Amino acid sequence: MRYAFVSDVHGNLESLERAFEHIAADDALVSLGDTVGYGANPNECLALIRSRVRHAVLGNHDLAAIEGFGIEYFNDFAATAIRWTQGAIDAAGRDWLNALGYELRFPEFLLVHGAPVRYFDYILDKRRAADAFAATDAKLIFVGHTHVAQHWVKEKDGSIGHGHAQQGGELTLDPEKRYIIDVGSVGQPRDANPKACFVFYESEKRRVQWVRYEYPIETVQRKILEAGLPAYLAERLEAGR
Repeated sequence: MRYAFVSDVHGNLESLERAFEHIAADDALVSLGDTVGYGANPNECLALIRSRVRHAVLGNHDLAAIEGFGIEYFNDFAATAIRWTQGAIDAAGRDWLNALGYELRFPEFLLVHGAPVRYFDYILDKRRAADAFAATDAKLIFVGHTHVAQHWVKEKDGSIGHGHAQQGGELTLDPEKRYIIDVGSVGQPRDANPKACFVFYESEKRRVQWVRYEYPIETVQRKILEAGLPAYLAERLEAGR
């Protein structure tokens, strides 16, 4: 089985379509949340994800779009975008998001948007990674939320290791260790690389691959501006921040 993990699409239709060019029809598509927010095509992105996804969990922007929960914690740009999304999202997309849970546990791995138990925490340092490992007994955890392609490993002696996938790359998992795999962002990378990112996981080979790819950023920027969304949300795509 090969899984394709996408996260933080954030209404970026052009990037999602380009990601799907890399993903085969028989790959098991998994969404780790935040399909909406920031970008100008929430409905189109939701429809594409719904048409192919096998497993999905809810992100914080998804939740804010359907319930308004958490907007008070958003910065001004994110809050403006999510209020726009609330007015744009259609009934089919809203209903699908409303049916999603915060986590999915399988024998092989755990799926959450941000972190186990504290679902919208950001795992950005070794302390947060240690907290995440302590919150679950899952040996393999897939997350998004940070928009940073990276991984955390809990060594056999309990120490925490870390690795970036800023330019993509592969990792073969040691069955004696535990891992948190951050799949990066399809819609708004923030690791100083404007190329979008998703992850393949081959379960038999226990191999993780971060795929970085280009997409027509200028088209996405134009749509953001035409929708009346903050210009900063368009500008940041070029810098990957």
